[in-house]
Amino acid sequence: MVQPPLLFSGTSNRQLAEEIAKKMQTRVGNALVDRFKNEEVRIEIRENVRGAEVFVVQSLCRSLHGANVNDAIMELLLIIDALRRASANRITAVIPYYGYAKQDKKTKGREPISAKLVANMIERAGAERIVTLDLHAAQIQGFFDVPVDNLMAAPTLCNHLKNLGLQGDKIVVVSPDAGGVPRAELFAKRLKSNLAVIIKRRPEPDVSEVTHIVGDVERKIAVVVDDMISTGGTLVKAAEALRKKGATDVYTLATHGIFAGDAIKQFENSDIKKVIVTNTIPRATESPKVEHLTIAQILADAIKRITMNRSVSELFNAEEPSPEPPGEPPPAPAAAALELPVPAPV
Repeated sequence: MVQPPLLFSGTSNRQLAEEIAKKMQTRVGNALVDRFKNEEVRIEIRENVRGAEVFVVQSLCRSLHGANVNDAIMELLLIIDALRRASANRITAVIPYYGYAKQDKKTKGREPISAKLVANMIERAGAERIVTLDLHAAQIQGFFDVPVDNLMAAPTLCNHLKNLGLQGDKIVVVSPDAGGVPRAELFAKRLKSNLAVIIKRRPEPDVSEVTHIVGDVERKIAVVVDDMISTGGTLVKAAEALRKKGATDVYTLATHGIFAGDAIKQFENSDIKKVIVTNTIPRATESPKVEHLTIAQILADAIKRITMNRSVSELFNAEEPSPEPPGEPPPAPAAAALELPVPAPV
């Protein structure tokens, strides 16, 4: 009998881990993730994992409880180490948001390549596979010597836009920079819409200036797509430029909503009608302009496919994936072996 997979979580995005578990009709495993009195991370796995296939869900970001991205990394490393020492068969790190991804290369002398160092630590701790979402730089997959599944939030985001009636000739998909054109092309293809590109320059990190726009946006709803939203300054300036070029409304979409500094306030005072992100990073501030979509179904489907040795990339091969009906329960597992009984409290 095949042992069912086990799911564990750190504290950075526990809610998403719970949603994934619900989609899989299982639960998050019993583990203590706390701090000692000297503020060091304390980890204790409180159930048997010997011989099991284990998935650890942890976004490398700040938590709602005050922990920062470095705390999240240490939690992940120590959970993986504890599972490995407890004789887990295979450990997969499910990292919805991969922190330090912007530092994927040296931009000037005497700088670290932080994304590579984080990859080294995760792999050295004992992770044998990585599942993540929309890496800021695709080459980060090559920083690991173990398999990396870089999933896409595009199906979830596009289905939401279609439900809002935002598709076809009514909209124009906009890339906020030249580097994001492949991503914008993917969205434009799924939404059967035209494409525009914003040309900008960056005088310094997190600061950008729009120079001009390539493509027709006049009398159309502009949908700006990006992989992450940090300070929001780039998107606010992009919205201003798009409105000046004749766009009737501006929506912005991103997989990862970091919302650093006063980003939310900037959006509320901007020309942007709606900011739509997924829940790879937990929501810290409420705003009528910001909408969060759950990415739990895609992650749950990927975990199931890995467990059953099926292709993960097939999840994204179809141009028009069928959206999950809202509010309906997830389908029953294919075999009873995928069900996980809840043990008595420790």
